Amino acid sequence: MDLKQALPRAWARRAPWLAVLLPLSALYAVVTATQRLCYRVGFKRAYRAPVPVMVIGNITVGGSGKTPLIIHLVEHLRSTYGLRVGVISRGYGGVGPFPRLVRADDLPHVVGDEPVLIVQQTGVALAVGPNRQAAIECLLAAGPLDLILSDDGLQHLALARDLEWIVLDTRRGLGNGWLLPAGPLRESAARLTHATVLAHGSSEMPLHMHLQVGALLPLGQPHGAAPDAGQRVHAVAGIGDPQRFFDTVRQLGFDPIMHPFADHHAYTMHELQFGDDLPILTTGKDAVKLAALGVSGWIVPVQAQLSAACYPVLAQQLRALGVLH
Repeated sequence: MDLKQALPRAWARRAPWLAVLLPLSALYAVVTATQRLCYRVGFKRAYRAPVPVMVIGNITVGGSGKTPLIIHLVEHLRSTYGLRVGVISRGYGGVGPFPRLVRADDLPHVVGDEPVLIVQQTGVALAVGPNRQAAIECLLAAGPLDLILSDDGLQHLALARDLEWIVLDTRRGLGNGWLLPAGPLRESAARLTHATVLAHGSSEMPLHMHLQVGALLPLGQPHGAAPDAGQRVHAVAGIGDPQRFFDTVRQLGFDPIMHPFADHHAYTMHELQFGDDLPILTTGKDAVKLAALGVSGWIVPVQAQLSAACYPVLAQQLRALGVLH
């Protein structure tokens, strides 16, 4: 197990040894506070795009359901209001060159796994690159837009934003409540009071979401029909919370052999050769990388389902920005 997997487990267990990392967390707090101050007093200037920007992010390390949410928002905003929506992403795990527009047939190791998945499912105009300004300029050069969704980037202070939605994974919550690296927090919990918070996994808050699981989809050229409930399967997940996927596989009635990998893991064929004929089940995000390797199996697709209260809040915010009339 590498550090990328060991730390999240320690945060979840609130392991006492994490206290030795608190001096590093204090240093992290000082550095990030200094950065915020520099932007606040004008020593540094944030780039403001010529069209409104809505950031979808979180304050913790690891997956929280942002990608399914972005896919849903793109489809909702286009079908309900006819908006011209674009997406920017850092392209984490991609080698570039950046910035660049993502095509559905791009390789995940070039542009990142999540951008490929978003484009394949929505066909949205999406630009990737660690420089958000360059990505936005690349995006706008391809055509006019009414709204830009930023996949993550909540802590990217160089990008001015008009709306912020924070996805809070209620299953893991805020972990031990400490900042990185002693805990999973990128920012203090106080940050939640300055944005629209969407609870993932709990219906106790008015604004919440969950992931609806769909029927298995083929990955590559699987042999035979989809596996039946009760069957032993290999469950492969390289996402922020692999356990969530394994629990889903169990809820579908399968008996999973669990293969957890770090988020955005770059797979090799050797890691996916298990020495038997049991079917492989994986996530949509992992599927774009497994497909590039020629792996066959089955995808467990999910769709974000938002509470009814989310939509009037979103509409009101967009009207305030002049995006909706």
